[in-house]
Amino acid sequence: MQSLINTQVQPFKAQAFHNGKFVEVTEKDLHGKWSVLIFMPAAFTFNCPTEIEDAADNYAEFEKAGAEVYIVTTDTHFSHKVWHETSAAVGKARFPLVGDPTHALTNAFGVHIPEEGLALRGTFIINPEGLIKTLEIHDNAIARDVKETLRKLKAAQYVAAHPNEVCPAKWKEGDATLTPSLDLVGKI
Repeated sequence: MQSLINTQVQPFKAQAFHNGKFVEVTEKDLHGKWSVLIFMPAAFTFNCPTEIEDAADNYAEFEKAGAEVYIVTTDTHFSHKVWHETSAAVGKARFPLVGDPTHALTNAFGVHIPEEGLALRGTFIINPEGLIKTLEIHDNAIARDVKETLRKLKAAQYVAAHPNEVCPAKWKEGDATLTPSLDLVGKI
């Protein structure tokens, strides 16, 4: 399987529930700003509301970083409306809850589980030009920590602004970076 890193997000059109309205979301919405797509298996599951609540509790940090969050499940936008209204955790979401009942997005991002019709937990950070800069995909029994997603977003933004530098392990905003050079080989 070919990696999606540094590939362009392909054209798509999906319906979402966002701030009390149904809205259309396309790849064009991802252009011009940083975007974080967080794929989840389905609405009304067990772990998913905990992740949405975590993203909602940290949403101001994403906004401060100039990024929009999109939660994507294999459900419809209608299901997302009811989920938003009936779950206190999901009700905190101020970002789009994107429906993917046709599985176009889950297939395009390599997170579709064909035999279940659900998505794996996948997280994708996309730059303002629409290129995928990070991805993480794992088993549905393991929920994510959005603080790590924020750390990766800030690292991706940093190296985009400073192309001759790299962010070492556990780098956090404000930490020292490295400038790759022949002199560093074998010295770290």
